[in-house]
Amino acid sequence: MPHTASSPIVDLRDLRLDTAISLVGHDAVAHPAPPTPTPTPTQYLQRLIDGLCDLSLKDPLTGLANRRHFQAVLEREIDRVTRSGEAALLLMLDIDRFKQVNDTYGHPAGDRVLQAVARTLSECVRPMDTLARYGGEEFAVVLPACQAAFGKAVAERIRRTIAATPVRIDSTTVLDITISIGGAYALQWIRSTTPLWTDRADHQLYQAKLDGRNRVCIEQQPDSTVTAEEKGMLFGPLYTPSGWGDLTAMNLNDSAH
Repeated sequence: MPHTASSPIVDLRDLRLDTAISLVGHDAVAHPAPPTPTPTPTQYLQRLIDGLCDLSLKDPLTGLANRRHFQAVLEREIDRVTRSGEAALLLMLDIDRFKQVNDTYGHPAGDRVLQAVARTLSECVRPMDTLARYGGEEFAVVLPACQAAFGKAVAERIRRTIAATPVRIDSTTVLDITISIGGAYALQWIRSTTPLWTDRADHQLYQAKLDGRNRVCIEQQPDSTVTAEEKGMLFGPLYTPSGWGDLTAMNLNDSAH
């Protein structure tokens, strides 16, 4: 009978956890959780691990998903669209003239604008959508099962909501903030890549900026369905030395022999 060693008991005092505890504790101050009973050592260590995992996937300023997490979500969505053929829309959103906010009012004011925009965006998306701070003043959201007929309307609703939500940066100053939005649909039934999908949406965002900002540009959904003609080429008449024949009939004739 093979020998099975018992699992060793880890003494938390033997682990160098000061930095990890400090990181999770700092996040707990910014995002306090409801009080819980005193945990057991195992529960304490698991909560610490969970907290570190959460920090690695979250933008510390806005609390949204960070770029690393968002890239993983895009990979999964591309895989889903490739297998299912369902629609999925990627939106890239950029705060208009954000540099002027930092230059005029200072970076703390810019941080408050980013946090306010993040809160408003969070209220505009569905639980099934993934919203992230992509970098600087740029945000991104992937919307699964978003049909082409509704994508422009969804993006316009987000744009209007931001424009209608002034941001207070101090007791005397309120700023009107606008965003530009670019969007692109995933290629249905085709294995694409996250850089290609992101570049297509970024190109539309750049176009929205060129067109005057505070507007939406959505790439027309590519038609990657198989046409009747293509189906005929795949499954229709088949050329043989004796001429064109029907593939189905030939299969039946072959099975008869």
